[in-house]
Amino acid sequence: MNGDWPITRREAARLIGGAAAATLLPLPMKGAQVPDEMRTRTIPSSAEKIPVVGLGTWQVFDVGDSPDERRPLREVLARFVQLGGKVIDSSPMYGRAEGVIGDLTSELGLRAQLFLATKVWTSGKQAGIESMERSFQRLRVQKLDLMQVHNLVDVGTQLATMRAWKAEDRMRYLGVTHYVDSAFPELETLLRRETLDFIQINYSIIDRNADERLLPLARDRGVAVLINRPFASGDLFPRLRSKPLPEWAAEFDCKSWAQFLLKWILGNEAVTCTIPTTGKVSHLEDNMSAGAGRLPDAPTRRRMADYVVSL
Repeated sequence: MNGDWPITRREAARLIGGAAAATLLPLPMKGAQVPDEMRTRTIPSSAEKIPVVGLGTWQVFDVGDSPDERRPLREVLARFVQLGGKVIDSSPMYGRAEGVIGDLTSELGLRAQLFLATKVWTSGKQAGIESMERSFQRLRVQKLDLMQVHNLVDVGTQLATMRAWKAEDRMRYLGVTHYVDSAFPELETLLRRETLDFIQINYSIIDRNADERLLPLARDRGVAVLINRPFASGDLFPRLRSKPLPEWAAEFDCKSWAQFLLKWILGNEAVTCTIPTTGKVSHLEDNMSAGAGRLPDAPTRRRMADYVVSL
C-alpha cells in the first residue's frame, strides 16, 4: 500500500460501487465459465489502458422500463464489471439504449469503474450539440469518456464541436465510427487529415478488409481501435454451431466458438478493444474469457481464418 491516505473520492466510489454490484448479482453457479485476469491495451493518445473486451448495446439494450425487461441487462452489467470489464459503447441511434445504460449503471453504482462511449448522429452544429446534450442526460454523466461521430454523418461539423467540448473537459476522447467496408476510404482520409483518439470499425474473421490499409494506418497514426460486428452481426454462429471446435484451439486457451472469433480479432495488436453485444450473463462470461490467456500469432490467425472458410 502506498502512503496516500485517505483514499480519493473516486477510489471510494469505485470500491463502494463494486461492493454494491457484487451484492446485487449472485456468485456464478458451479461450472460457470469464469475468465482469468483480463488483458488490457493502451490508448495511444494518453497511455491509459483499457480491457480488450467491452460491451456493445445495439438492439439488446433497447428495452422498456419493466423490471422483467431490465433485470437480465442489470445482471449483465454487474457481471461485466465483476469480470474486469470497462468499455460500454452506445448511440442515440440505438433507441432507448443510452437511457437504459444510464439508469442501470446509476442504480448499480458502477459509473466510476466504467469507460462510457456514445455517438452523435445528426447534421448541423446546433442539432449535434442538442444530440450530445441528450446523450449526457440519458447516460447521467457530466463528463463522457468517448464521443464519436456515428457513421461519419456531418463529420467535420461534429468534430469541431467535440474538440471544443474536449478542451472544456466535457469529454476525454473523440473519434469516428462506421460499420461497412465501403466507408474505409473516407475513414482513411480522416485518419490522415485529423487528430483522432479512436476509430470504431467493423472487423471479423470473415470480414478482413480492414487488414489491408485501415488497421495498419491507425497503428501508425497512434489511434485506438474499437471493433464492432465481431461476429459479423451473428451471421457466423449458424455456420459454426454444429461444427467441432478444432483441437488446436487449446493452443491459445480457446474453449468456444465465440472465443475463437474474438481471439482472432484480438490477435491483431492494432485492435484496442472489441465490443460484442449480449443480454445474457452466460454469453458475457464466454465473451470476456476471450480477453484472458494466450492469443493466436499471425500464422495461427491465418490457419483460423482458413478453417472457418472451409466449414
